[in-house]
Amino acid sequence: MFLSELGKLLVSANLWQATLQFAALLLLPALGGVISERSGVVNIAMEGMMLTGAFFGVMVALATNSVVIGVLAAILTGGAMAFVHAFFSIQFKAEQIVSGIAINLAALGLTSFLNYALTNGQGVSTLNASLRIPSLDIPGLKDIPFIGPVFLQQNVTFYLAVAALVATQYVLFHTNIGLRIRSVGEHPQAADTAGIDVRRVRYLSVITSGLLSGLAGAFLSLGINGIFNTNMTAGLGFIALAAMIFGKWNPLGAAGACLIFGLGEALQNRLQLLPLTGVGIVDTPLHSPSLVAMVPYLLTIFALVGLVGRATAPAADGIPYEPGGE
Repeated sequence: MFLSELGKLLVSANLWQATLQFAALLLLPALGGVISERSGVVNIAMEGMMLTGAFFGVMVALATNSVVIGVLAAILTGGAMAFVHAFFSIQFKAEQIVSGIAINLAALGLTSFLNYALTNGQGVSTLNASLRIPSLDIPGLKDIPFIGPVFLQQNVTFYLAVAALVATQYVLFHTNIGLRIRSVGEHPQAADTAGIDVRRVRYLSVITSGLLSGLAGAFLSLGINGIFNTNMTAGLGFIALAAMIFGKWNPLGAAGACLIFGLGEALQNRLQLLPLTGVGIVDTPLHSPSLVAMVPYLLTIFALVGLVGRATAPAADGIPYEPGGE
């Protein structure tokens, strides 16, 4: 029974629709991480940027009764958090991992406090449809078997993520802007000698990562869940970071990794609903929702362990730069 149901699940449009949805959610911060680290700044603060984006997206949408303004607020909030990270990492040459951890902890504390204070401890009720990011709905096309529900009934943010992927790949490897970003991440002294403002490029790259992470936060709260819950990102930013490393700091590679992790996320949401009769594990701890929820995180660990010694970061990633020489 279990194996039969599992087989049906693996070929169902519902599973793959959810896979692409979660993959797009992870892809946005992963692309931001690629841009930031290609410029030489380690960014593990995407979790915090997503979380603040998710919170302020919901609160501003409720305050203005506009989902568009809510999404913009989420994007700008993520960018603001990224600016803080960039300021300490670039201006003060702070340890970038420590700065990222501080951003994550500050984001969790700030959003938890404000969520409690602004809602009197009740939390935000589920948003109505007018305050949620809509899904694409093309009459006729959405009814195409498998292709319709999987590719043509996704949230609008999914298509923005795909556009961001194409744009990031093109800009990084086919434009002068991308060449500058990569040069300051590989050899900032040479870039400086060539007249490139290393600090400016790094600032803009880190802030761009925050803007994309903030959009991912809005996607999570205003698109997928329709609500804000304390610590609702629950490690998604770190999975996006793992996808970036798994993809070897390449946008297309990160996208492939996001698909793998997205499948893990979609599976863990649906495995809990499958009957376990006939496999000898009925009424055992293996049916625990908490255990099944480990699937995407286990995939993350396996991916990172498998890449130890094989994935090489940009040469100057994480190394502060002083204009005029170090």
